[in-house]
Amino acid sequence: MRPARNWGVLIGAAFLMATSAVGPGFLTQTTVFTQSLGASFGFVILTSILIDIGVQLNIWRVIAVSEMRAPDIANRVLPGLGGFISALIVLGGLAFNIGNVGGAGLGLQVLTGLPVTLCAVVAAALALLVFVVREAGPVMDRFAQFMGLVMILIIIYVAVTTHPPVAEAALRTIAPSRIDLTAIITLVGGTVGGYITFSGGHRLLDAGIKGPSALPQVTQSAIMGVSVASLIRVFLFLATLGVVSRGLAIGTENPPASVFQLAAGQVGYKLFGVVMFAAAITSIIGSAYTSISFLKSMLPSVAAHENRWIIGFIVLSTLVFVTIGKPVSLLVWAGALNGFILPITLGTLLVAAYRPSVVGTTYRHPLWLALFGGLVVLIMTWMSGTVLLQQLAALFRG
Repeated sequence: MRPARNWGVLIGAAFLMATSAVGPGFLTQTTVFTQSLGASFGFVILTSILIDIGVQLNIWRVIAVSEMRAPDIANRVLPGLGGFISALIVLGGLAFNIGNVGGAGLGLQVLTGLPVTLCAVVAAALALLVFVVREAGPVMDRFAQFMGLVMILIIIYVAVTTHPPVAEAALRTIAPSRIDLTAIITLVGGTVGGYITFSGGHRLLDAGIKGPSALPQVTQSAIMGVSVASLIRVFLFLATLGVVSRGLAIGTENPPASVFQLAAGQVGYKLFGVVMFAAAITSIIGSAYTSISFLKSMLPSVAAHENRWIIGFIVLSTLVFVTIGKPVSLLVWAGALNGFILPITLGTLLVAAYRPSVVGTTYRHPLWLALFGGLVVLIMTWMSGTVLLQQLAALFRG
């Protein structure tokens, strides 16, 4: 008999993954790449969605069946590998979170007119409130769902007002006039790279949804998470495409804000503030929660005082932003950096899927899923290497 579905947790994990992905960088990347690729960006989105689903299903299944967090799984594959991966994830999560704090401050500034630094501190304080309560998990789930729905409704409204060329977008999604490997790596890395890949899987584990009997629920939640993030991406793409197709110039200083303002005037600009704030504050929460979850297995003191560590992570991110700031390029290239981490983490968990010491002796990982995951590892490794060589060549030329 299958266990009853806990829809609150399943939807919460899905939205935690999706809203962790939909941060300031997500908004900026989508706008910038739509501006440069036009309707052909639809092909990049479609490719990234297919890769995202394969990645999430592989990783979430192994976490659920093993009933272990990713660092513990990695250590079973190769002693010490869990610590190495944890260091990559935590450092990447911190870099993302500095940008998230800045994005939340920018969103509040649009709404209030107050200085960005002050708004960033206020936004971080609001994020901290989620983890002040002892049972933070359910609060985090509800908050992610609410903010996710707010973003979806606003972006759909803005997309409709721009009257995008939907037929052309559909055609170029299947038959692109241009393919950009950097865009694909950036989208995949920004949606399922780094800590984002594990946010929902670790949340389900913490909520007790684990073991072979829970696999149908895990699969449903993983697909739901990718679908929510993809829905937001598609409508933001259409909104930007509508602006571009009308020959309007998108501002370079803040491309997403420019799209919203060109689409719906001053009201659109204020709506951008709401979307940016919602995207950034949920990403602050998701980044902090998932990054600290990687330390729980390695440091017993973290597991005993998880909420305090999460609060400390958010405070540290805020202090770095307030004192040092963040480079503008971080929002565009943070996703690409996570694209380099993805082959390592996914490859590790694919090996683990066939280790009895990890998944037991009765579980059989679906062959089609393993082959798809292996293909993703090879493709992402090749793409990442190609982009790295391009960047190095450009650096030497410069």
